[in-house]
Amino acid sequence: MRFDITRYWYQPSLSFLTILLLPVSWLFAAIVRIRCWLYQKQWLLREYFSVPVIVVGNITVGGTGKTPCVLALTAWLQSNGYKPGMVSRGVGGKRQVKPYVVTAADHADEVGDEAILLRRAGCPLVLCVRRSAAIQYLLSHFDCDIVISDDGLQHYRMARDIEIVVIDGVRRFGNKQLLPAGPLREPITRLQHTNAVVVNGEIVQDDVQTMLTNVSLLTSMQLQVDTCIAIKDQRHLPLNAFIGLTVHAVAGIGHPERFFMMLEQAGLHVIRHTFPDHYSYQSVDLAFNDALPILMTEKDAVKCHDFADDRYWYVKISAKLKDEFLDQLLAQISQIKQKK
Repeated sequence: MRFDITRYWYQPSLSFLTILLLPVSWLFAAIVRIRCWLYQKQWLLREYFSVPVIVVGNITVGGTGKTPCVLALTAWLQSNGYKPGMVSRGVGGKRQVKPYVVTAADHADEVGDEAILLRRAGCPLVLCVRRSAAIQYLLSHFDCDIVISDDGLQHYRMARDIEIVVIDGVRRFGNKQLLPAGPLREPITRLQHTNAVVVNGEIVQDDVQTMLTNVSLLTSMQLQVDTCIAIKDQRHLPLNAFIGLTVHAVAGIGHPERFFMMLEQAGLHVIRHTFPDHYSYQSVDLAFNDALPILMTEKDAVKCHDFADDRYWYVKISAKLKDEFLDQLLAQISQIKQKK
């Protein structure tokens, strides 16, 4: 059985293992603070750009709904007349030390599953471990007037004009410890220095919400099912077509429970199959030896095209952001463009 430390991160109290890891977390916290201080004192220099840069990231490891949020923001910017470009590290693919432009011909094992999804937004996407280099390449080769960085909140070398942090409304910050004793990349207080916090789900009134009182803009985001699409031939069916049926549900994402619960709440009888985040599927992994439908996320589906048969479907999910949040964001972008 594969060891999964993340299950200890989201327990209500510290386990023996996480207590043992606390000294390492304190060392990690010290490194994080020193690094931030060096950038604040300009001993480490940032790279600035001629167009507004929006970073959509998180302070925890694992899925929070960041990619759906990026896609929703990109579509919204396009509908408001902007020409966005995107940059990303390309997690799950080969390490891109030089800027690489993702095309429709690329495969997930080369550029990562998230990059395949982001490319479908219809705007240029450049991958590089150095986001600042990716932005420079993007602006020199494409006609973009705004840049969205998928993740990169901790990539301080890349100057940014707006920071949007997405947090999971269910798991939130787990045991509130930094890596490796907990899921945090940075302390929770980091949120007070961002432009906006987007909660994937409902905003719960508790001690965590109290920590967010100083955030300039706190809003929620809802994930909604658009349709189910057959991987083999792109047929569309509404999710309710599967109500009452027993299905295999496959998820190799940061928070698979959210996907499983969504299907169960819709009335499906789910046989759960959890895989590591960014898992590279082989046909043998999904050889269930029956005729039941196999439902998965779109992120998983991009790695199953080569062997998918009529049983394979992915659930198309999109993020819905509140109009008030988008209006305020639009006003911030307009002010930033005037200063540029």
